[in-house]
Amino acid sequence: MAKQLQILDGGMGRELSRNGAPFRQPEWSALALIEAPEYVRRAHDAFIEAGAQIITTNSYAVVPFHIGDARFERDGAALARLAGAIARDAADASAQSVRVAGSLPPALGSYRPDLFEPVQAARILQVLIDALSDQVDLWLAETQSSIAEVRLVADLLKDDPRPRWFSFTLDDALNTQGKAQLRSGESITAAVAAATQLNAAAILFNCSPPEVMSAALLEAGAQSNSALGIYANAFEPSDQKRGANVGLSAMRRDTEPGNYLRWAQEWVAQGATIVGGCCGIGPEHIHALSTALVDADLAPAAQDALHV
Repeated sequence: MAKQLQILDGGMGRELSRNGAPFRQPEWSALALIEAPEYVRRAHDAFIEAGAQIITTNSYAVVPFHIGDARFERDGAALARLAGAIARDAADASAQSVRVAGSLPPALGSYRPDLFEPVQAARILQVLIDALSDQVDLWLAETQSSIAEVRLVADLLKDDPRPRWFSFTLDDALNTQGKAQLRSGESITAAVAAATQLNAAAILFNCSPPEVMSAALLEAGAQSNSALGIYANAFEPSDQKRGANVGLSAMRRDTEPGNYLRWAQEWVAQGATIVGGCCGIGPEHIHALSTALVDADLAPAAQDALHV
């Protein structure tokens, strides 16, 4: 029997906002943890009901960049523990098998490799790792703009035996050679080589437009035996350059579930064995993916890559 595609959840922040949870800049998705954590549980439940086999802890915005230095020092560990506990409870309550991915975000700002400083980032990420450790089945370092960010996460995880998934965010457009690249300008080839050296069980690309994903996926697949995954965002292209916490980005209209499924089908055909969604991709999208893709036959190489 063919192995099933692994379905990730979608974007937590927009799902919280859509359902009336407390939601504003700069706290973003962390605000619901602070003021109304029941909304976080509802979002996890909605993604699980839609068919997500892996849900991600709502710890992405539990960093000083979003909640401020003082609140992070006072409440950061407790908020991260709460994020882990809510996700764990939702997964364990499900009738289906659901794993929890511990979200390790870019500690000093999304899309900003220029702000990365390893000592400061290590201090923040260690708080998240320690707080989430008892609740997660795997680690997901996501929206990583540079190889240096991933190297730091690997160093902090040390000998943790759980699978480590590294997910890079890409420039919004292909370069002049028609290739995808990290937001730092580093190549996909270099990123995949580094992730492989750091014992990545899976290499993913996220929080970038659907149109740049295939180029990254094909380049990655040509040099790696790791599982490969995609979870794109639904931002308007004109808003991709604004960076995090510069207002709410507009959502594009051509990423409705049917269209997003067509992109996902292309990614699966190109070797992706993990598919989900990032900002603006909701339970309705995950339902479309789960319904159409979860029973699809995968190539033998893709089946082997699922053992992560």
